[in-house]
Amino acid sequence: MKFKSIILVVLLAIAFFSCDDNDDVKNAEPHLVMRFKFDATQPRLNNLGQPVAVAEGNAAQSPSFNAISSHYMELAPNANTALGMGTILYHAPETMAGGAKAIDFSQSKIVGENEIFLSIPLSQVATGSYEWIRTSLSYQNYDINILHQGTDYTGTLASFVGFKTYLTTHHIGNSSFPVNGNREQGYWALSVNGMPFSGQTEAGATTVPNPLYATSPIPPKSCVVTGKFATPLVITGNETRDVEVTLSLSVNNSFEWKEVHVDGKYEPSAGENVVDMGLRGLLPTYQK
Repeated sequence: MKFKSIILVVLLAIAFFSCDDNDDVKNAEPHLVMRFKFDATQPRLNNLGQPVAVAEGNAAQSPSFNAISSHYMELAPNANTALGMGTILYHAPETMAGGAKAIDFSQSKIVGENEIFLSIPLSQVATGSYEWIRTSLSYQNYDINILHQGTDYTGTLASFVGFKTYLTTHHIGNSSFPVNGNREQGYWALSVNGMPFSGQTEAGATTVPNPLYATSPIPPKSCVVTGKFATPLVITGNETRDVEVTLSLSVNNSFEWKEVHVDGKYEPSAGENVVDMGLRGLLPTYQK
């Protein structure tokens, strides 16, 4: 009898915890989940969202991405939705520590390809139909091919493409880059075999594809890349599962420089200057 009582207690405990687990699954709130993808085969677009070749006298390569960060994300119902008037999903921390408002790099969320960048309850997303999504990219970290004093290397580059970024000392591997201030869009730092390089592209040189330039322009230096869903993303408010969104970014010859030695190789020690580090297009997709 005592043995049967023990068995009964165990079975009841299993049933209790099984029900509890099932309730947790049933009551779990569905989320909107955002991930980034990098694709060197996507079209290479200009600021107007139109295909463009590498400028004459320049050379370019498709970097191998390690990580990325975004400063802002927004869903837009249609092509006439002004920036900021859609459903804002995310806005990264900012600071005045550098004397003017800037992205606080120390608080930036940095992720690799297919890692979750954003996950918010769908109850926080306004119901409706969304044709477009915008993401203001702020930081890129990738590997590129370098020629230095006749030898080929792989270097790692940190690219800051947000409107303005506040940095203390940032690092690439064992290389340190003390800044302690704001840097404008287009600041970059590069580590090649432990050798540090850094520089600044010209103002307005960073490509930011916006196919809605005619109906919904973006401010200068904002780096708000705009992409259209193949079919509108509809949020009903009755979702029972996560909505997974992938933001596929074109890295098709996205790292571009002015050639000194016309050989298609980036040679910073020869004075070959970076002219553009902007992403070259956005193709968003979703799964429900």
